[in-house]
Amino acid sequence: MIRDRVQALLRQVAEGSLAVEAAIDSLSFDAVESLPFASIDHHRALRQGYPEVVYAPGKTPDQVVAIAERLADRGDGFLVTRADGTVRSMLSDHFPAASINAIGRTVHHAGSVAPKLGKGTVLIITAGTSDLPVAEEAAVTAAAVGNRVERLTDVGVAGIHRLLARQELLATAGVVIVCAGMDGALASVVGGLVRCPVIAVPTSVGYGAAFGGVSALLAMLNSCAAGVTVVNIDNGFGAAMAASRITHS
Repeated sequence: MIRDRVQALLRQVAEGSLAVEAAIDSLSFDAVESLPFASIDHHRALRQGYPEVVYAPGKTPDQVVAIAERLADRGDGFLVTRADGTVRSMLSDHFPAASINAIGRTVHHAGSVAPKLGKGTVLIITAGTSDLPVAEEAAVTAAAVGNRVERLTDVGVAGIHRLLARQELLATAGVVIVCAGMDGALASVVGGLVRCPVIAVPTSVGYGAAFGGVSALLAMLNSCAAGVTVVNIDNGFGAAMAASRITHS
């Protein structure tokens, strides 16, 4: 449930078209729902502006579908992240209108009420094409929770002129998310070019000494560009949620 639905209930009560007890029952119905394998937080959108997001790894495909059905039944829609091919296929069969992003491994089914639109644009930048799975997870998440999203792909420091040629786009962003592996240098470069918040996402892209993204993580944490924020390795979802808190503040 999202804030708009609560406001609609309150308007109905004020107009006399809905009894107080019926409104209370409706709100109570959207509390925590217990399943044998999950406790679904239907009030999360009331507190944070967006419904609970389903992280697919560690769950069976049937469990993911069951949780998605409960969320969809209440009009919230759902977002499933890190969904493998089997999960994506099952969700597509159950929800033909859902948007599937195979690169980002996400499945998004819109709710009955669109989320409030955040201020400005979330610009998602990748150093290389190999960073796209993380970037697409961020892009789908940011859009799902109510943001305008732009993408700027494959503009890493190995060919820095590609980034410098898009300075007009950089200047118009409200928040920038930078996804980069290997040396992770792109986040510092972008942080030195823009005045808006920059969220750096180290990716696990790179050869042996990249240590699965640890090298990029440490480089981003030690950025000489002031104010660059860093999330965990490959955490495009977390970066998008942080960006959305900024755009909706």
